[in-house]
Amino acid sequence: MYHLSDVNQMSREEFMEKIGWVFEHSPWISSLAWKYRPFSDRNILHQMMVQVVEDATKSDQMNLIRAHPDLGSRLQMTDSSVREQKGAGLNTLSEEEYQQFVSLNKEYISKFQFPFILAVKGHTKDSIYKEMQNRYHHSEAEEFETALKQIYIITKFRLEDIILSDEE
Repeated sequence: MYHLSDVNQMSREEFMEKIGWVFEHSPWISSLAWKYRPFSDRNILHQMMVQVVEDATKSDQMNLIRAHPDLGSRLQMTDSSVREQKGAGLNTLSEEEYQQFVSLNKEYISKFQFPFILAVKGHTKDSIYKEMQNRYHHSEAEEFETALKQIYIITKFRLEDIILSDEE
């Protein structure tokens, strides 16, 4: 855990090393957000990172979305994704449940050309599956925006896990 005051003192390289991973395989976001230091609180840091994504090209936003793993996947994932999916019970899927996730993930990716993204904290494997089924009926534009919003939530949780406010 880092205090916000320490984060504000980090060089770009140190910031990238310690904070750059919060957006899945997309350290460019943290690199660009670094210039907005000092951050008055953790929420401002998050808002600046979100602003970097909002200001990015649609192509860069799509690359960010596509950098996320399939939920329920047994493929190699970042440590953060493994912990988050484990917390939702996705590491204990039965073979039948796993095949259901694989099938729906394939349909979802075929339709939208990017993986289903959900901030799984507070979810169960059942609620995740239902959410995936419901969101499958979104338009591509609607789901693109939803995916970005879910990434912002994931990142907020990750920042809360690693950065203390100076009062904490």
